[in-house]
Amino acid sequence: MGLPWARSRDRTAREGERLAGRYLESHGYRILARNFRIRGGEADLLVEKEGWLVVVEVKTRRSSRFGSALEAVTSEKARRVLRAGRAFARRKGFSLARLRADVVALDYPEGGGAPRLTHIQDALPLDRGR
Repeated sequence: MGLPWARSRDRTAREGERLAGRYLESHGYRILARNFRIRGGEADLLVEKEGWLVVVEVKTRRSSRFGSALEAVTSEKARRVLRAGRAFARRKGFSLARLRADVVALDYPEGGGAPRLTHIQDALPLDRGR
């Protein structure tokens, strides 16, 4: 059953991932996987554009009380996203030299309405040799 606030948080995250996916598709990206998980890693979206595999962390905030969506991407979260991206690249035959990690942040205004979407390419530091 779950707690009401947890269900609301999950719903917000799913909505953010859906909007991020639509945004990326409209900008020429092809979605390869959603919610890819491995032991010790997870990626909201894995997309491809112009031969690049892009692992995407999506963060959505309905309130700025605890900071912006971008501020919610912690170093631990970045580590887990990068681990998932590397694993996906190896499984699907992508070169790690053509792997990049982006962040899509969605911040809803306090009074409601459409979120402000920010897409930062190559946002997470990536050792492409590993």
